[in-house]
Amino acid sequence: MKLGDKLREMVKSWLNIRPAQGQAFIINEDMDHQASCIRNQIWYRGDSHELSEFYGQLPYAADTFWGATQTADIRIKKSHTGLPKLIIKTLVNTVVTDYSGDDASDDYWEEVKKENKFDTKMLKKIVIDTLVFGDGALKINYDPNISDVAILEWVDGSKVDFKYQRGRLTDIIFKSYHEQNNKVYLLEEDYGYGYITYKLYYNEKEVNIKTVDELKNLQDVKFDKETIWAIPIMFNESSKFVGRGESIFDGKYDSFDSIDEITSQWLEAVRNGRAVKYIPEDLLPKDAETGEVLMANPFDNKFIKTQTSMNENTQNKIDVEQPEIPTDQYLQSYITFLDLCLQGIISPSTLGIDNKKLDNAEAQREKEKTTLYTRGTIIDTLSEFIPAVINTVLKANAQMNNESTLPEDKDISVKFGEYANPSFEAQIETISKGKTGGIMSIEASVDELYGDSKTEEWKTQEVQRLKAEQGIIEENIPAINEELDINEVDTEENSDNTNNADNTKKTENTDNTENKETDKQEKVLNE
Repeated sequence: MKLGDKLREMVKSWLNIRPAQGQAFIINEDMDHQASCIRNQIWYRGDSHELSEFYGQLPYAADTFWGATQTADIRIKKSHTGLPKLIIKTLVNTVVTDYSGDDASDDYWEEVKKENKFDTKMLKKIVIDTLVFGDGALKINYDPNISDVAILEWVDGSKVDFKYQRGRLTDIIFKSYHEQNNKVYLLEEDYGYGYITYKLYYNEKEVNIKTVDELKNLQDVKFDKETIWAIPIMFNESSKFVGRGESIFDGKYDSFDSIDEITSQWLEAVRNGRAVKYIPEDLLPKDAETGEVLMANPFDNKFIKTQTSMNENTQNKIDVEQPEIPTDQYLQSYITFLDLCLQGIISPSTLGIDNKKLDNAEAQREKEKTTLYTRGTIIDTLSEFIPAVINTVLKANAQMNNESTLPEDKDISVKFGEYANPSFEAQIETISKGKTGGIMSIEASVDELYGDSKTEEWKTQEVQRLKAEQGIIEENIPAINEELDINEVDTEENSDNTNNADNTKKTENTDNTENKETDKQEKVLNE
């Protein structure tokens, strides 16, 4: 008997753990980045016909609502709620409408900003496309035939590629399609550090750039390697595509599909729940001219024909029946999937959904927390993106003018207004408690109450007015050096007084000595 067998006999319970064998998993992605961008664009456009056409071409989408095919004899109207587009437009409005500008204080940038409508139209387009496609980039161009200043062109993530080396962005490639002689060509503009190159492709083969008439004047550009004339932007990194941004729709496609299915079923139930008329054949509606029986219409004239009874006591009458619609069940399902669509993105109250009038201001702000989180992420990204655009424009302008040194990056801040902030009355009550409690000064109270709604000059004048009304007088306390000067003056005055006193004493002593000598002479003469 082997030693191992003897040990097993001695130990009644024996544990033998074998390590798991390695396994290989192969998962096929359903879409590449370009197809994913197309899907996001279709959802944002919000057209039910386009959704049905798109999902109908996907081989794996047969089980989805938009990809399912209908039976020939059973037709259901597929309705789209438009929720994805509503989410993005509402988020953009909460950010862009509160944008108060930047403090760059540069005349050239002000001219560029005004001509390109950066603060209004372009910034709104940038935020919308970044939320839909996940990322994008802004490129800087110069064309004297169009403008004397820099031209800012925004390109969404579906037409942009990024190149990285060791995790650092090195190139931004912009793609555009051009048609010439019934042929479609692909133009790639490679924006790198210190250069811009142009390459034209047809059927994945590079061709001469002059093949397309509108591109024949394009020439490669070289400049200082310190800058790249393009600025990328993304709000969140994608977990699916490395180095790309994440769309706000990622992870919500099934929820959007389900809520559209519930809405469509509800609509179909309402349509089928119309009153049905059972009409005897003798009482059927007939055409006034021909006398033929009118055909039933499933929308506005739905009825079922019944045979006329031959019984003796039977009366021909019209029976009306209407089925009961389970509205509560549909409503509960709709609310459940609505929460799934909005979770982590936006609060229902922001969209005007279930906004109870009985809630106080504090309860309303609590409902807006999810919106505040998403809005904060967008604002933090724009607070880095906008200063990068300004500094890049100023450096590009210096390079175009062949300046020897490039301007240093400015410390630029952008301003956004507050969202879902407390009411003015609530702010006054809170600040008054802090002021009377001795933990806030007049300056802090005014700044906290008015924030960015008033200028710094106005707030300074308001502080002075409040102090004047409250009888607070400000005294100028002399500085240390001023006190030293005063002491020095006092010392000099004391020294002068001392010297004067000494001189007076000396004069008095001299007079007394002279008087004594005179008295002695007079005494000698008398003797």
